[in-house]
Amino acid sequence: MTAARRRGERGDAAGLGEILARVAAGEYPPADGAVEVLPPPSARDWGVIAFTAHHVVFADVDPAWVRDRLPEGDLSAPLNPPFLTALCAASGRRVNNVDLLTLAPALPGPAPLALRPATGADHPRVRRAGHYRDDVRVWTCPEGVVILGRGVAGRWEVAVEVAEGHRGRGVGRALAAAARHLLPAGTPLWAQVAPGNAASVRAFLAAGYTPVGAEALLVAH
Repeated sequence: MTAARRRGERGDAAGLGEILARVAAGEYPPADGAVEVLPPPSARDWGVIAFTAHHVVFADVDPAWVRDRLPEGDLSAPLNPPFLTALCAASGRRVNNVDLLTLAPALPGPAPLALRPATGADHPRVRRAGHYRDDVRVWTCPEGVVILGRGVAGRWEVAVEVAEGHRGRGVGRALAAAARHLLPAGTPLWAQVAPGNAASVRAFLAAGYTPVGAEALLVAH
């Protein structure tokens, strides 16, 4: 394997959506130290995804530019501050967060909570979702909120919010599990979770979501 392949090479024409579809089917990129550079799937969606010893940079940048900014042999470099800072400067964007990327298939049957579809965008999490996702759908219950929407490369993404007074009672896990019943069975459902939010990490893992990598999205100012 050449240094160029390890440090930045133009990816194949299948694109990020195909990579994510393969991961959802249980086929992960090879742990070969490669850094693929792909065109962004949309003007909104730029970023870096780290799989095990394999990174994907989806941004409108030259692979040679990526190679020049990644230290040889440093498998964590594409998600480290120096490279992300350089990518932000080159793109005029900012890093939103570095998240744990998790995945679970949707399940058949009714949700285990009494969720009701909601309209409007009064909740701050709903307003935030509209900046990062399309086709946003919202369900509420006394215990909290479930938000689904199409995010990176059109994948279905979920976010949950536990209502005040219900925290520390397993509600986050119940909401994350309920989200798996809100799409057709088998549909891949992705969740980005801030690693520092340990309660949320525990909730999604307990609800059956599997860690598949880490992700940093670059958002427009």
